[in-house]
Amino acid sequence: MRCDGQFIAVEAGRFDWLHLLTASERRAEDVVEMHFADGSVDPEWLRVSDFWAAPAWFGEATAFATPVMHYPHHVQRGVSAMLWSQRVPVTRRADLSGFRLPRNAAVHVFAATLQRTAVPEAGHDQ
Repeated sequence: MRCDGQFIAVEAGRFDWLHLLTASERRAEDVVEMHFADGSVDPEWLRVSDFWAAPAWFGEATAFATPVMHYPHHVQRGVSAMLWSQRVPVTRRADLSGFRLPRNAAVHVFAATLQRTAVPEAGHDQ
């Protein structure tokens, strides 16, 4: 989906990372808002490299690269596109209830998943 400020509600819980499968029409830096059950909101940076075949500007892992570029009326050989695996930290130690994607038409999200916080050892708070 093209990022347009969508709010994604999640079952409240403790998480360390928001993992995203992304692409960007240009290199993009924007903010994802992390919303917590207590009403607090933390801004966290989402940085996505350009989808044109090039090294990751922000250090993302390559998730997928196409061998050619498909356009509506032709295929351009020798030009590939990239999908990136990027992650956004969830730094607050509180129950996350959702996140808001940026309003940035250049950024596209194909999949999102949250990585739960590891269960603390008995007798230790998070």
